[in-house]
Amino acid sequence: MRRRLEYNFYIYIMANKWRTIYAGVTNDLERRAWQHKTKATPGFTAKYGLDQLVYFEYYEDIRQAIAREKQIKGWTREKKVALIEKMNPEWKDLAADWYSDTPRK
Repeated sequence: MRRRLEYNFYIYIMANKWRTIYAGVTNDLERRAWQHKTKATPGFTAKYGLDQLVYFEYYEDIRQAIAREKQIKGWTREKKVALIEKMNPEWKDLAADWYSDTPRK
């Protein structure tokens, strides 16, 4: 009998101070938020300074997480903003206190 491994998957939304937004999926939300905050990976989020985690959802199944990410990416900006504001009306950085002053690798 195959043993089922436990995994964590997240869909998340990053934003900047102008509320430009980006949705993504990851298996390590803390690491991925740090990568966005430090602009470790070139691309849209680095270019536009999307360094605030404003929304996330947890999933145990990667297929569900990917399907949800695709769903959200297909929505209008207005619907994405409503989703964020339902959980985080002030657009606070949900990862603001996750890191010490020591850089992560």
